[in-house]
Amino acid sequence: MHTDLTPRHRTIATNGIRLHAVEAGPEGGPPVILLHGFPEFWYGWRHQIEPLAAAGFRVLAPDQRGYNLSDKPKKVSAYGVDLLARDVLGLIDDAGAARAFVVGHDWGGLVAWWLGIRYPERIERLALLNIPHPRVILDNLLKNPAQRKKSWYVFFFQLPWLPERAFRADDFALGVRSLRRSSRPGTFTDADLDLYREAWSQPGAVRSMIHWYRAAARSRPKLPTSPRVPVPTLLLWGTQDRFLGQEMAQPSLAFCDDGRLEFLTEASHWIQHEEAERVSRELIGFFS
Repeated sequence: MHTDLTPRHRTIATNGIRLHAVEAGPEGGPPVILLHGFPEFWYGWRHQIEPLAAAGFRVLAPDQRGYNLSDKPKKVSAYGVDLLARDVLGLIDDAGAARAFVVGHDWGGLVAWWLGIRYPERIERLALLNIPHPRVILDNLLKNPAQRKKSWYVFFFQLPWLPERAFRADDFALGVRSLRRSSRPGTFTDADLDLYREAWSQPGAVRSMIHWYRAAARSRPKLPTSPRVPVPTLLLWGTQDRFLGQEMAQPSLAFCDDGRLEFLTEASHWIQHEEAERVSRELIGFFS
C-alpha cells in the first residue's frame, strides 16, 4: 500500500517510445512534470518530488528519452528537440490533463523552453533552472568567446565514438569528476554517484545521452519567427554556474511575456540539489 507521497515507478508509452518515470502525489492533483538535464535522470529531482506532492500536485519525473530506464533509439535524429518536447506532451496526455506545469533544468530546460514556445496551449506555467532561452544560447555559442570556452564539451561531443569511450573510462570518472568539481562540496554523495553510475551503465545510455548534443548540432531546430513564451515563466539561476554564464539570464527573460528572474548567489549549476528547499518553495509558490 502506498500513500500519495510515496514515489511510484511507472513506464509510460508516449510518442512511439516508452519512458520510465517516478510519480507521486494525488492522482487528481494538477500535474507537474520535472525534466532533468545531462547527465542526470529522474533522481536529480529527489528533493523536489515529495514537497510538490505534499502541496497537492501530481508529480511526474521521467527519465527522458535515452536516459537510465527509458527507451534509447539508436539514431541521432531520434533526439531532436521537437521529438523530445512531444514526449512530454504524451506524458500530459497520459495524466488525462489538457495542460501541465513544467519544470526543466539544463537540457530538460531547453525542452521546457521549446514547449513554452511551440506548445504554449499545453503549458500552465513554466519554471526553468539555469538554462537560457534557445535563441540566447545559440547567439552566445556563436558570438561569446567566454561561453564557447565554457561549452567546450558541446563541441567534443560532436566527435564519433570517442566521447562515449572517454565518458565510460575508469568507471565513469569523467562524469563523476564533472559533477563533483562543478558543484558545492558534498552536493553529490558517494551513494548518489553510485546511482548515477548505475544509470550511465544501462545499455546504450551513454551513446543516447551524447546524441542529444549531436542532434542539436546536426539538425538545428527552426524557431518560430517570434520565439516568445506567452505562458507565465519563472527563471531561477545559480550564479556560480561553471557551464552557463549568468549574462544569458536577463536576455532570456526578455523573450517572456510574463517572466520573473531570481538569482541564487550561493548556488552553482546544480541549483535544485544545493538549494533544494528554496527551489521547492519557489516552485510551489509559483504554481499555486
